[in-house]
Amino acid sequence: MSSADPAGGTPDAEAGVRRPASAWPPLLLAIVLEVSATLSLRAVSTGGSWWWLCVVVLGYGGSFWLLGLVLTRGMPVGVAYGIWSAIGVALTALAAAALFAEALSPLSLVGLGVIIAGVLLAELGTRHARGGSGSAS
Repeated sequence: MSSADPAGGTPDAEAGVRRPASAWPPLLLAIVLEVSATLSLRAVSTGGSWWWLCVVVLGYGGSFWLLGLVLTRGMPVGVAYGIWSAIGVALTALAAAALFAEALSPLSLVGLGVIIAGVLLAELGTRHARGGSGSAS
């Protein structure tokens, strides 16, 4: 990756040109950091060690930095934020149920499914409007 190409990229051996780097790896890492930070708030709120507060600050900071990187790689902001927030909500709810025995009713699961379906439809609609897979894939 050259310093002139902040979005990164990979060489295309056949054409001799650089393909844009995928937006998906930093988006997925941003989601993991955001979920970790959100779950760490639970430890902070119950009087846990100040180290948990460091996880919160670094997790949110890293997540937003990576989300910015996703945008530089060509993913539309509405799609990136929608995927980030919807998957984050779903993973946080599932992890909180598993780790902290928080209630997760069948109706809550349906709601999470509807959120994820909505984000997928927004992503598909954006790809269709761009005429294919787009530059962020």
